[in-house]
Amino acid sequence: MSGSIRLYVTTPLSAATAVETTAQQAHYLRTVMRRRAGDPVALFNGRDGEWLAHIDTVRPDRARLAVGHRLREQVPEPDFWLAFALLKRDATDLVVQKATELGVAAIHPVITGRTNAARVNFERLSAIAIEAAEQSERLTVPELHQPQPLPALLTSWPAGRPLIVAVERTHAPHIPPLAGPAALLVGPEGGFDPAELETLRAHPFVTACSLGPRILRADTACIAGLALLQARRTG
Repeated sequence: MSGSIRLYVTTPLSAATAVETTAQQAHYLRTVMRRRAGDPVALFNGRDGEWLAHIDTVRPDRARLAVGHRLREQVPEPDFWLAFALLKRDATDLVVQKATELGVAAIHPVITGRTNAARVNFERLSAIAIEAAEQSERLTVPELHQPQPLPALLTSWPAGRPLIVAVERTHAPHIPPLAGPAALLVGPEGGFDPAELETLRAHPFVTACSLGPRILRADTACIAGLALLQARRTG
């Protein structure tokens, strides 16, 4: 099924069942990809693995897919999160897309003292995450959270999940080896303000780390930090 069309659905998947697509998915199949009855489609829902289906009927507003056999079993994925200070729209879109491709389980936008955006189009970001999951062949879509202030994020943070905070212009160590759940926090353009850094360092689950000698844009730091976080995982 390499290179085939993949669709994320919310319904349960099992052999010899039928799935009704959304109108948007039907338009994509029929008009964009020019698929017709009998053509194959791979389906996943984040719970039941990936399944081979074939188009039964396709109309402008809906399509019906007949589910066949399972292509891949659902397997555990690395449990790491990304928290990042909201950026301008295009940069936020990029971060959500690339974080999904890199396999994060959850995305937490945060609002800091130097954040230059306070609102997001949640529906658009969800669509970006779904499309990135479909194209990257992962079996889940990350959980996308509504933006919240940094203090609220820290108050509700699970104590057993280390939070690696990317800091610049310091002598902070590189990301240490990590086993189990973990998360990365990237600040806004211009970095965290001094009071925020002091607050972060007061929490025992926080570790301040450097992403290297260069001063990175915030969106670049998210991507580079996630790649480094994955490379340092030991389990």
